[in-house]
Amino acid sequence: MRPDRIIVDEVRGGEALDTLQAMNTGHDGSLTPVHANSPRDAVSLLETLVLIAGFDLPIRVVREQIASEVDRVVQQTRLRDGQRKISPITEIVGMEGDTVVMSEIFRFKETGTGPEGRVLGEIRPTGIRPMSGHPLEAAGFKLPPEMFGADAFALRSPQGSP
Repeated sequence: MRPDRIIVDEVRGGEALDTLQAMNTGHDGSLTPVHANSPRDAVSLLETLVLIAGFDLPIRVVREQIASEVDRVVQQTRLRDGQRKISPITEIVGMEGDTVVMSEIFRFKETGTGPEGRVLGEIRPTGIRPMSGHPLEAAGFKLPPEMFGADAFALRSPQGSP
C-alpha cells in the first residue's frame, strides 16, 4: 500500500510493538497518542505496552527501539480553567546507558489570568535547540536559532517558574 504516514489511534496494549515496528519502516511523520502524565511517563508507558505484547524482549532493546523511532513527545495538558494547551514538547535524543535521554524544547508558560478566570499564556522555548532540526530544515522549514532561545532566561528565572 506504500503509505506516506502511519497514524495509530491511541495505543493501549501490545499493538504498541506493531506501531514501533511500523515506524521503523521509514514512514516519517508517523504518530500515535498515549495517555500519560508527562513525556517521561509516555515513554515508560510505551515500554510497558511493548512488553505486554507477549514477546520476550529485553528492556534495553525496547528502549533502543523507542529512542530510535520516536522523535518527539508532544503533551497536551488540561489547565485549571478547562482549556487544553500544548505544554511541553520534548525531543527524544537517544540512549545513555539504559536510559532514554530526553530534552524539553518548548514549555507552556502561564502569564496570568484573563477575563472570566481564563488562563493566559503561550508556549515558549526552553533555550535548547533540538538535535533533530536537520530533517525539518531539509524539508524546507527554516529554524532560526532565536526560535529556540528567545525568553529562555525568563522561563527559567524564579519568578518565571511554572
